[in-house]
Amino acid sequence: MSDIAAIAARLAPFRPAAGPFVVGVTGSVAVGKSTFAQALKAAFEAVGDQVELTCTDGFLHSNARLEELGLTAQKGFPASYDHDALRAALEGVRAGPTRFPGYSHVTYEVDEALARTLAPPGVLIIEGLTLRHPLTGPPGLLDALVYLEADEADLAHWFVARFMGLWEAAEHDPGSFYARFRSMSAPEAEAFGKMVWERINLPNLRDHIAPARAFADLVVRKAADHAIARVEAANV
Repeated sequence: MSDIAAIAARLAPFRPAAGPFVVGVTGSVAVGKSTFAQALKAAFEAVGDQVELTCTDGFLHSNARLEELGLTAQKGFPASYDHDALRAALEGVRAGPTRFPGYSHVTYEVDEALARTLAPPGVLIIEGLTLRHPLTGPPGLLDALVYLEADEADLAHWFVARFMGLWEAAEHDPGSFYARFRSMSAPEAEAFGKMVWERINLPNLRDHIAPARAFADLVVRKAADHAIARVEAANV
């Protein structure tokens, strides 16, 4: 059994007797939530589940609204999300078709074209930030929560590597949010990415994301190569 299949099996006791099994996946920016959630989706599908995958990014306030609120530099912090809409969607999908907004990491903005209406699935995996179960809503908002963690040095390295990849791709995509950084040299862009990590993402991790660990049902520790080093129950 693979590590991911074993994790899916360990989540089984949290599954409700009826209705969708709603599983949250959270952890730091750049820890690999999207990749992990895709692998978890495949593990559930391998045993016959019908699975939908969505992300909390779609529940971010628009860039214009964040500017109005003075939160542009705090995108990803709890205050930058529409928590009422997130709660309503997670409650609604248990009863019937529910609209989940989408988000583009290229334009760095909520994208109406990526919105989807999901019928109640066998399993719904939602990955992203602000899944501080049960602090974001009623205790039953999520059936299970997985917290991904890694050393801060590894997280910083992964974030800067991702930033540089998007910076490089923007060379031929003027519509990309990252095109605005193309006037920088590669060393300048890397230094900027490190600054964003240290001044925005690291404080968000320490102050707002890491506390979710105490509310997780499983904690997945990742090694420097992104491999799963261990899996444990929370509060261990």
